[in-house]
Amino acid sequence: MKKLLSIGRYLVIIGVIGALLGSLALFMYGGALTVKEIIETARTASISSKGAKGLMLSLIEISDIFLLGTVMYIISAGLYELFIDDDIELPAWLVIHTLDDLKNKLIGVIVVVMGVVFLGQVIAWHGEQEIIYYGAAIAFVTAALTWFTSTKKK
Repeated sequence: MKKLLSIGRYLVIIGVIGALLGSLALFMYGGALTVKEIIETARTASISSKGAKGLMLSLIEISDIFLLGTVMYIISAGLYELFIDDDIELPAWLVIHTLDDLKNKLIGVIVVVMGVVFLGQVIAWHGEQEIIYYGAAIAFVTAALTWFTSTKKK
C-alpha cells in the first residue's frame, strides 16, 4: 500500500497538465482579445470620453482574463512542486513548499481578481445603488480570505 500511495502522487500530473492548458488557453484568448480591441479602436478612430470609457472597460475585462490565467498557472506550478518535483526553476515569489504556500499565493491573486472585477463595475456604473452591495460583498470576501490566511493551524 505504501508503494501504491507513493506512486499515486503522480496522478496529480493530470491536474498539473489541465491547469497549465487552461492557463495557456486563457493567455492566448486574452492576447487575441487585446489585439482585437486595439484594431477595433484604431479602425473606428473615434476619440471621445465615451470611447475612452469603453476602451478602459474592455481592457480591464481583458486583464481579468490574464489574472485568471495566472491563477491557473500558479495552481499548475504549485501542484507540480508539491507532488512531483520541488526543484524546478521559478521566480522566488512562486516557490511553493507547502499547501499553505499555494493557498496564500492563490488567495492573493483571487483578491486582486475581485478588485479588478469591481473596478470594471465602477467604470460601467450608471448610478445604481446595487454597486454598494457588490462592493460590500467583495470587501466581506476579502476580509474573510485575509482572516483565513492570517490564522495558522496549531
